[in-house]
Amino acid sequence: MTWWSVVRFLHVLGAALWVGGQLTVSLIVLPLARRLLDGERRATVLRAVGRRFGLFTAAVFLPVQLGTGVAIAVRKGVTWASLLEPGYGRVLAAKLLLFCAVMLAAGLHGWASGTGRAVTARVLAVASLVGSLGVVLLATALPAT
Repeated sequence: MTWWSVVRFLHVLGAALWVGGQLTVSLIVLPLARRLLDGERRATVLRAVGRRFGLFTAAVFLPVQLGTGVAIAVRKGVTWASLLEPGYGRVLAAKLLLFCAVMLAAGLHGWASGTGRAVTARVLAVASLVGSLGVVLLATALPAT
């Protein structure tokens, strides 16, 4: 095992925790909270889950993804110009753009949730989840080099 294997592992682990967390909250926590908790307790629990997930995102996920992603790109010789080239460059560019859109949607979801805009928050949560799955799909589509 090399140092680069560890870097790639951390990058994949970070993505798995992010997307897995979104899926867990969406498919397990929310339905159970809706079924088992009254409105006030549900809001309290979901707000706490959202804050914890947001803290995890800011303190762990983003630094790990950005740090390992940049390291992998440097190692592979990615340049701004290479992001326009067919194959690896364009797929990586699409992945990066979608990742930025996902982070924007996730941030706006937190804002909408915190300001009582439930419908907007739900739309942004779904957009963030679908976008995150798209990022993973694009990551698997990156040609091996």
